[in-house]
Order: sequence, then C-alpha cells, then structure tokens
Amino acid sequence: MTTTVADSAAPATAARATGRGRLVLGRLLAARGAVAGTVVVLLLFALAFGGPYLTPWDYATPDFSALHQPPSAEHWFGTNGVGQDVFAQTVRGLQKSLVIGLLVALFSTVLASVVGACAGYFGGWADRTLMFLVDLLLVFPSFLIITIVSARLKSAGWIAFVLLLALFNWMITARVVRSMTISLREREFVRAARFMGVRPLRIISRHILPNVASFLIIDATIAVGGAVMSETALSYFGFGVKPPDVSLGTLLAAGTGEAPVFPWLFYFAAGLLVLFVLAVNLIGDGLRDALDPTSGAEPRRSRRTPRIRRTRRTARSRPATVSAGRRKLP
Repeated sequence: MTTTVADSAAPATAARATGRGRLVLGRLLAARGAVAGTVVVLLLFALAFGGPYLTPWDYATPDFSALHQPPSAEHWFGTNGVGQDVFAQTVRGLQKSLVIGLLVALFSTVLASVVGACAGYFGGWADRTLMFLVDLLLVFPSFLIITIVSARLKSAGWIAFVLLLALFNWMITARVVRSMTISLREREFVRAARFMGVRPLRIISRHILPNVASFLIIDATIAVGGAVMSETALSYFGFGVKPPDVSLGTLLAAGTGEAPVFPWLFYFAAGLLVLFVLAVNLIGDGLRDALDPTSGAEPRRSRRTPRIRRTRRTARSRPATVSAGRRKLP
C-alpha cells in the first residue's frame, strides 16, 4: 500500500515541479532587465574565457616597440608602460575576477545554508553556539582581518584568498536561513517526516533547504557581484591577486595614476566591472520577482470590463422600459 501511494504521488509531485519551473521561467523571460542582464553576463563570460584566443599577445609578454600606445589594430586596447597588451590583460583580469566571484558566492552560500538550517532546525545549544559564532564574525572587521591574513598567505595562491572572502561573507545569509527554518520546522510535512523517523540531516536536505532555495538562488546571484567588488577593492590595495597574475582590481590600481594621460589603462577595466555588477543586479531583481509566489496573478480586466459595460447599459435602459410599460397601462 505504501509503494502504491508513493508511486501515485511521484507523478503529481513531478508535475507540480514542472509547472512551477515553467511559471518561473515565464516570469523570468517576461522581465526585460533580467534577460538583458543574463545576455550581458554570458557575453562577459565568453569574452573572459574566449578573449585570450582572439589575440596573439599574452597578458604577461611585453612589446618593447610599443610603449604607452593608444588602441590600434595591433593592440586593440593599447599598451601599458612596459608594452604589455591591455586587451590581453583585461580579459585575463576579468576571467580571474569572475572565477573568484563565483567561487566565493558558492562557498559562502553553501556555508550559510548549512549553518542557518542546522541552527534553526535543532535549536537549543546548537542554535546558541552557531549564532554566537555568527555574531562574533559580524563584530570582527572583516576587511582588516583579510588584509592582515592575506599578506601572510602569498605562497598559498588565490585559492586561499577565495576562502578568506567566503569566510566573512555568509553570516547575514545564515541568519535569514535560520529564521526561515524556524518557521518551516513546524510545518506539517516536516513534522510528518520527523514522526516517521527520518533523520534530521535528511529532513534538512530534503525538506528545509528546497523550501529556501529561491532565497538562496537570489542571494548567491547578488553575492557574485559583491564578491567581485570585494576582490577588486582588496586587489586595488594590494591584498588580493598577486603579480604576475592580474585581476580587475590590480588593473584599476595600476591604471589609476595614469588615467588622466593614458585613459585606456583604466577605463576598459572599470567599464567591464561596472557592466558586470549592473548585469548581476538586474538578474537578481528578475529572479526575486520570478521566484516570488505572490507576484504571479495578473488582474483579468478583459473579462470584467464587458460585464460592467452590460450592467451600465441595462441600468440606462431600465427607466425607458418601465416608463413605456406605464404608458400602456391606462
């Protein structure tokens, strides 16, 4: 009997999930800003990972015959003071910043979802311990700690820098997930799973986290732009990506002093950074509206309007009909 019920409930669940996915996709495609942001992000990723194959110049190889040359057919974005191709450096820096932003958003979202869901579901001492850790990390000046620690991790590479950024980028999200989990743990489906003897970690992974997935998707999307901005700021001050590698932050730091005289050293990297952050914010807004269950109903004016018109016409015609009837009665 249990197998029959499960088999009959599985197609219904799959149908509901398919219908929900089509609804979200339809809302997302209807949002012009989200579509435009998605196209821009895809084009930037194509430029970041396909750009190095479009130019014969390497980002670290100098051309000593072209120093501080403006954009030309040979060097599309010009060259810097040592003859390095700015286009090759820009696409390399964009690639590095995008990879760092994606990894930071992924690690921080996973950590926030696990900590917040565990704190909200178990409660008691687990909740108090995890929230004390969250409050402690929120009090610490993250920028100062990253600058101090990153200087001692030069040999570890940019992966250690990614872990540092993710370590101080998950606390607010964990608090929100905790609040959502507290409201979900008393729902009927969670209580039923608990009474059936399902393990707590399985309940969290199968019932709690899927119900907060919409918030996590939106938060992770916005966190990508925030992580890219954080990486750019730290690299600008020399605490992020180390030479000879480059990122958007190192390019902005190198081109700031020469921007009034040689603007191509600064404005190409700055323009790509602004364009990416703006596109990610547009995608985040579109996902928020698409995944919001209260934003799907549209007023059906086309059906109500004819009824109102017919009612008004009937009301106007009633006095004439009544008066005509009275005239016939002598």
